[in-house]
Amino acid sequence: MLEAMGRFNEELADPGIMLGGDGLKPSAQGRRIAFEGPSRLVIDGPSAETEELVAGYWLWNVRDMDEAIAWAKRCPNPMPGPSELEIRPLYEMEDFAETMTPELSELFDRTREKLARTG
Repeated sequence: MLEAMGRFNEELADPGIMLGGDGLKPSAQGRRIAFEGPSRLVIDGPSAETEELVAGYWLWNVRDMDEAIAWAKRCPNPMPGPSELEIRPLYEMEDFAETMTPELSELFDRTREKLARTG
């Protein structure tokens, strides 16, 4: 499975589709942070109440959902048994156009610039 996934990742990386991605350790090794107003509660894993857990992620640069689906269909099964991939687009600044002020836009631009320097 690791070899097949490695080859698939290479197929994604060659044309510049894959921007990042990693596998995630089991939820038993993780923590959840619950938010309620100003309070925060740390909840130790495993996340037994959750039926669906994310086991890994990719960040892809594709034209649209159709291209993402085409790539996802080429993926080797990431688990020994039945499994699913979920495909979700990222938010773009245009999605917040109604609430975006010049000050907020500047804040997000500064953060992107800092991330570009550290990446």
